[in-house]
Amino acid sequence: MKLMRHGPKGAERPALVDADGMLRDLSGVLADIGPAALAPQSLERLRALDPGQLPLVAQAMRIAPPWAGCAKFICIGLNYADHAAEAGAPIPSEPIIFMKPTSALVGCNDAIVLPQGSVKSDWEVELGVVIGSKARYVAEADALAHVAGYCVVNDVSEREYQLERGGTWDKGKGCDTFGPVGPWLVTADEVADPQALAMWLELNGRRMQSGNTRTMIFGVAQLVAYVSRFMTLYPGDLIATGTPPGVGLGHKPPLYLKPGDEMRLGIAGLGEQRQRVHAWDPALIDE
Repeated sequence: MKLMRHGPKGAERPALVDADGMLRDLSGVLADIGPAALAPQSLERLRALDPGQLPLVAQAMRIAPPWAGCAKFICIGLNYADHAAEAGAPIPSEPIIFMKPTSALVGCNDAIVLPQGSVKSDWEVELGVVIGSKARYVAEADALAHVAGYCVVNDVSEREYQLERGGTWDKGKGCDTFGPVGPWLVTADEVADPQALAMWLELNGRRMQSGNTRTMIFGVAQLVAYVSRFMTLYPGDLIATGTPPGVGLGHKPPLYLKPGDEMRLGIAGLGEQRQRVHAWDPALIDE
């Protein structure tokens, strides 16, 4: 299934995308797509529905994050060998974990608002892994059973804040609007192999990133198992699994986002995002 939510902030409605690409209203079936709806038994109930019997959505409003109630936005750094090389960093011996606050989460086409004084904001297309059942010290062989589905993530990053301002990476990763997700949460049964997904990102119509999840250093099952050793994963938690090469930091000279830029990005089978970059304007964050 392709699950999604649409509508203005605070008034989102649940929906699914049927086999013909039509949007079907789920609000008569469940109040929202939250952590409880991502549990295996809940997803089975949704799969049993006949989409043709659900009301059509005549026109989708704003595309919202495809599920609500994300308690943890966990990210993996330098998880593609060629991206580590362009960043001038050694290949990690273990996954690098950092966090984005959930306040960074926005819909797939929402505005990207540069923080005050930003001059080095960057892009990163990533595969997002959405947890569906509690995972604590899970074995790698069992890890994918805890995954509800997958989504596209743009791990927008302010490199000066991340790398030049001391401390951890989080301050450059967690700015408001720096975590677009969606358009859909594609359930795990529709993704035959999460390690065989083509991914790409364009900036102003120019291809910047072209990659495939098969070149991850640590695959999805490894990451779920590994992260579960350090924190319990709950339904609705999100793991962004790293980016392939082609980020602005890797260009010579580096290339960074500026107001008026437009990003377009996607992952095979998981949909596309499109964001316009804006100068600092809190109204765009709070609308």
